Formats: sequence, structure tokens, C-alpha cells
Amino acid sequence: MKQKLSVLLALLIAFNAVMAQNARNSAKKSPLLGIHFNAADFVAPSGIRDPLSGKVYSSIKQMTKGFSLSYWKGLTNKIDFAVKANAMFRDYSGLYRNIYGKTEIGLELEPFLSVRPYGDNTTIAPFLSVGLGGGLYNDKLGAYVPAGVGFQINLSSMTYIIPQAQYKFVLTEKILSDNLFYSLGIAQNIGKEKAMPAPPPPAPVVEAPKDRDGDGVIDADDKCPDVKGLASLQGCPDRDGDGITDADDKCPDVKGLAKYNGCAIPDTDKDGVNDEQDKCISVAGVARYQGCPIPDGDNDGVNDEEDKCPTTSGPVSNQGCPEIQQSVIDKINYAAKNIFFETGSAKLLAKSYKSLNEVAKIMSEDASLMLDIDGHTDNTGAADKNQTLSESRAAAVKAYLSSKGVDESKMTAAGHGADDPIADNKTAAGRAKNRRVEMKARNY
Repeated sequence: MKQKLSVLLALLIAFNAVMAQNARNSAKKSPLLGIHFNAADFVAPSGIRDPLSGKVYSSIKQMTKGFSLSYWKGLTNKIDFAVKANAMFRDYSGLYRNIYGKTEIGLELEPFLSVRPYGDNTTIAPFLSVGLGGGLYNDKLGAYVPAGVGFQINLSSMTYIIPQAQYKFVLTEKILSDNLFYSLGIAQNIGKEKAMPAPPPPAPVVEAPKDRDGDGVIDADDKCPDVKGLASLQGCPDRDGDGITDADDKCPDVKGLAKYNGCAIPDTDKDGVNDEQDKCISVAGVARYQGCPIPDGDNDGVNDEEDKCPTTSGPVSNQGCPEIQQSVIDKINYAAKNIFFETGSAKLLAKSYKSLNEVAKIMSEDASLMLDIDGHTDNTGAADKNQTLSESRAAAVKAYLSSKGVDESKMTAAGHGADDPIADNKTAAGRAKNRRVEMKARNY
């Protein structure tokens, strides 16, 4: 019983929500009288409540048949009041007396409310219904709550076809059981026929404005009535789409600006940067310098982007840096030939110090100088050991020069193993030449 009342409460809340919607039109249903053909399924509810029971919906042949007379009246454009008088043919005594075999008549009276989301003038409109019904089943009185869905087909507001399905929640279970109730009815308007709105008077015939060039701008507003144009330009054409009519455009095939009479912004020096953005209008330049040439801060003919010494003048051949004097190069090369190590070791011999001290002095006298130190070996022994030895000897020279005050950041040290010989490794003299440390001065 509590379950049934909960379902009824939920339906009433749903009806209240629908009733709160704004009306689409103001038409209400006129009074209707209807007749309905009914079928009731008393088997399905028990299967719905207990799916494991295996009970299924009844076939139409097994259902209880009957008919109804109904009366309908619109309360608002979306809410109708209706009452049905049902006559159903069933063996009701079998339900409460266990005496079967006799077809009896159940008489029911069922007032209910029908609520639609659309106005009554809608051709096809679904509705929800809920009410309270009572019946006489032989000499027993029963009560139930019918709740369900349906839809109405409105034929010119005179005839309505109404299919409907309800679930009848029985309140007197000893007299009757829950059932699914189906009906198909037709209802006829017995009130005044709704007046149809008068058709509007025919509109006066007005001659269409002329548009000789067919551009959508009538001749009265078209400044170029014989040439197709744009509405935004009062019917005149604009081939390049720059917003200036061809008649006023000195460059009608190139997009431009009004202040240049329809032509593009000029580029006097032809460097690809227009004059409005070019800070060097008469000298060709590049966009990243706003149309000016790449600067050359030291005026040595090598621009700053390519100049390795942008603040010191130097020739192009030395990438804009001053050339190192040949005497300096010779001294460094001489010193490199007088670097000696213990055999198979990276330990400098004392007789190397004089030459290296000279190199340290040269580096301290010219702050722009940098030094590349490269170690080499002959091909005697394993290649990996030769590589390690060459790297260690170059690093030893760098460390010695650093100890004499040469900035480490101005020196590089690398080993090349036996990969870059300058003599034939097949002879002792050739191998001796290949075991060497080279030093190369540079200023970039």
C-alpha cells in the first residue's frame, strides 16, 4: 500500500510541474462525449512485481474486455477534467469467492485529470492522467487509483481520437487486483464549434523595385545601376576587394589603402619593407632592422651578424677580427715543437717549461687571443689507449698554461689519438713526428 501511495505522489508532483509551464495558446477543450473500447490485463502486474514468477503479459484474447462512456472538459489550455463510466466483463466472483466460470459485469466510475505539455489546438499531444476510481463488482465495492499516459489526435477540434494506457493501483486488494488498463476511444465536440479566424485580406499588389544590374541594390539606391557591385559600396564594383570602388581606385587590381588612392603602401628602396615601417626609406635593408641595413659597429666592412669581433676592426678574411701577427704564430708553433712528455705518459718534462712560458706570456700580452690545444699519437698500441693519452697530454698543456695565468675559458684541449698523422707511422722518425701537441692561436 505504501508503494502505491509513493507512486501516486510522484505522479502528482510531475503533474504539478507540467501545469506550471506557460501556455502555448489560450484555447481550451470544449465539452466532449466519447466512447472507448477497453482491455484489462490482470496477469502482468504480478509479473512486474515479481519477475522471477515467470508471469508474462496477457494476450489480447486473454484480457478482460469492456467499454466506457466518457465526458471531457478543458479546465485550462493544457489541463482537462474527464470522467469515465466503465463496464468490464469478467468472472469477479472468482477473485473473492473462489467460484469460477461465470462472466459478470464490473461497473466503474473514474474521474481523473489529464495534463498535456502542449495546448489543446496541437494536432497530436501526449498527456499524463491520474484520478480516483470506484467500482461495483457484483455485490462488492472496490476502489483504485488509475494513473497512466495517452495521447490525443485533434481533428479540427471537433473529433478526438484518444489511445490511453493506465496502471490501476487497487486500494481494496481483497475485492480486485492491480491491472494494466488499455483503451482506444473517439470523442465528439458537443459544445460550440470554435470560430476559425478570418483569413487576412489580400495584400495590395506592389510593383517590385527595379534593379537593372541584378546586384541586389535597387536602382534608386545604386550609384552604379548598370554594373554589378556591392551593397556596402552602394552598388559599385570593387575588383580587388579593398573597400574602394574601381572608379576611385588608382590600382583597381591590387588591394590598397584609401590614403594611397587604393594602391598598396609604397616601398621606395624595394627592400620588401613598406615605407610606413621602414626607418631607412631610401636604403635597402632587412625587416628585422626595420628596413635598415645590418649594422657594422666597427666599420670594417663585415656586418655585426657575421663579425666575430664586432667591436674591433678586422678583414673579411678573418671574419672581422684583427689578423694575428705572423711572428706570434711562429712563436707558438715553435713552442709546440718543444713540448716533451715522459714516454707513454702525460707528465710534462721540465725542458718543455721554457717554451710554454713563452706561450703564456704571448697570451697575457694580447687579451683577444684564444688557443686551441690538440694532442696526437702514433699508431703504436691500442687505439683507445692512444686516444686517452692524446687527450691527457693536451689537458696537461692546458693545465700548465692555466697555472701561469692564462684564462681557462680562452683555451680548448682535445685529443685525436692516431687519427691525424703528419708522417708515415712505418718509420721511427715518422712516428716521432706524429707524437705531438699542436697549438693554434685565434681571436674569435
